[in-house]
Amino acid sequence: MSALPERFEDVEALETFMTEPSPELVADLATLDGDIMVLGVGGKMGPTLARMAQRAAPDRRVIGVARFTEPALRERLERHGVECIACDLLDRAALERLPNVGDGVRNVVFMAGHKFGAVGNASLTWMMNVGVPMMVAETWRAARIVSFSTACVYPFVPVDGPGASERTPAIPPPGDYANSCVGRERMFEYGSRKYGTPGRMVRLSYAIDMRYGVLHDVAHAVFTGTPLNLAMGHVDVIWQGDANEQALRLLAHCTSPATPINVTGPAHVSVRWLAHEFGRRFGRTPVLDGQEAPTAWLVDTTESQRLFGKPRIPIERMIDWVADWVQRGRPSLDKPTHFETRDGKY
Repeated sequence: MSALPERFEDVEALETFMTEPSPELVADLATLDGDIMVLGVGGKMGPTLARMAQRAAPDRRVIGVARFTEPALRERLERHGVECIACDLLDRAALERLPNVGDGVRNVVFMAGHKFGAVGNASLTWMMNVGVPMMVAETWRAARIVSFSTACVYPFVPVDGPGASERTPAIPPPGDYANSCVGRERMFEYGSRKYGTPGRMVRLSYAIDMRYGVLHDVAHAVFTGTPLNLAMGHVDVIWQGDANEQALRLLAHCTSPATPINVTGPAHVSVRWLAHEFGRRFGRTPVLDGQEAPTAWLVDTTESQRLFGKPRIPIERMIDWVADWVQRGRPSLDKPTHFETRDGKY
């Protein structure tokens, strides 16, 4: 793989590096039969995951499915060899018309979901996070399914401990989003048990790239002098390219019934420390608000490290990249993570 760059000049350079597949990913996908479909490809991570899959397996179809309300996204994906199909996943009839095992699709990555706005539209949140997964589990029962979940299914755990493991009961704090995410997992587990579908559920904690994520949120606050809430004082983060690679490699490591796996960086990171690291790079003093709680959403990645080793990109390099990007005023997705939220209201 390419050497780690010192900086990214623009979005294209960022995405080209982020979608470069490792030899291990190429080898894992080579063990699988069938094409790859990404449901919910239009989110923050979906476009680069689909491009990575296409680069890792150029001789098979990689199909990206979304509503594609932004035409430029479809054009960009197709330019990179990803076949795009417009579909509203809430429409069961439309979903059932998508390519299936009989059309060569034997590998499904499910990335759809609803988080922000959950307080004002709980029914949509539950339908997207529970109803749609059940329809997907039934429709692609003969395929492998890797579904994206979240560390929010866990309770808060002590910040000085190892973090929640896959054996920690999924009993999150109150809130429609976190609890509906438990429901999403239950639907894929039910489908896997009923139909024998191989699968994995990716309990992801804060993937980042230069344009969004916890590091971008902290860097932007420090750079602009905005007070930074320390209530959620510790976070787990992982480079988006590393998270995408692990999710795709899990297609070759599915279980039946489907089982969860934690995916994030190997160390719990102090938000206060992050703020001071960005402040040092910017030559500015962070404005910090409040005190850290003794608990947070933190996970133990022993199992994913056993399968894949540690993520390629270390936290220090991510901080350098984000600081450079923010300082130069490069593009942002303008999608705050709201990582500081502790009451489950998104």
